[in-house]
Amino acid sequence: MIYVGLDVSLNSVAVCAVDETGKLIREGTTLADAPSIVQYLEPWAGQVERVGLEAGPTSEWLTANLIELGLPAVSLEARQVKAALSAMPVKTDRNDARGIAQVVRTGWFKPVHVKSIGSQRARTLAAARKHIIRSIAAAEQVIRGLLRPLGLKVGVVSRSLFATRVRELVGDDDLLEAIMNPLLAGREALMREYGRLHRLVLKAVRSDPACRLLMTMPGIGPVSALTFRSTVDDPRRFLHSQSVGAYLGLTPRRYQSGEVDRVGRITKVGDGETRTALFEAANVVLRPSTRWSPMKAWAVRVAHRQGSKRAKVALARKMAVVLHRMWVDGTEFRWTAVA
Repeated sequence: MIYVGLDVSLNSVAVCAVDETGKLIREGTTLADAPSIVQYLEPWAGQVERVGLEAGPTSEWLTANLIELGLPAVSLEARQVKAALSAMPVKTDRNDARGIAQVVRTGWFKPVHVKSIGSQRARTLAAARKHIIRSIAAAEQVIRGLLRPLGLKVGVVSRSLFATRVRELVGDDDLLEAIMNPLLAGREALMREYGRLHRLVLKAVRSDPACRLLMTMPGIGPVSALTFRSTVDDPRRFLHSQSVGAYLGLTPRRYQSGEVDRVGRITKVGDGETRTALFEAANVVLRPSTRWSPMKAWAVRVAHRQGSKRAKVALARKMAVVLHRMWVDGTEFRWTAVA
């Protein structure tokens, strides 16, 4: 049996093939696309037991393409690969491919779920919308920063009235008006593109039954639902709903050795955007204006015992678990306790 390790970069990939005893069979470099890798391994067609590559920005589409072409490819959890390769004193692409091949051969790895094309596209849409929002906020901060040394303070103003407020401050100053107009035009262009992307998000959520189901929970809007749905992708891959909290990094760290047993902050592994979306949803649930529910009552009791910050983190974890169970069962959020 042949075990193959791939160290993927942008344009090339280092390939290493070993047998079941760990003996080196072949190593080299080829183009970073599935057909080139298949052609490189063609002399051992039918003998390849597993092909491993570290999870990364290009691993999802490359793993999916390799599987389509008949290779048993698997994406490896990046932290485990990093820990295994850290023992090597010299780091090169060739040595990394060798290490990955040995990890794949021994089976000491955790496979990473390869998301479907639909989830990848939904994730891209949510990320693009988030980028535009950050760009708008950055443009506004630049304008505020340029006006502040001149004694012109924009103050608290809504996003729709921001440009009007800036023009009021500039007044009849021709030079400032000439400076601010290009900046405001760029911001307005970003606002128009944000509107387009947001409409695409709403369209995607409307056509997805899972997203509409998730939105029955308080605090979960279209963006949060789409982000959670694209991250989990397939709810059946989690045997227990409680595993979703750990998958998103919302469970505490723990260090236990001998007489030492410490519990720390949450791990923050997994997808940061989904974790942030759940934390924002927890903020919404704990607002006084949000409708009362058993889940909110539970979070309020936690806040009384341990403080609001810990309560929000605990509520975010609970919401992830409940969202997964709703998705699996196909049931809407229950606003009242059920006997």
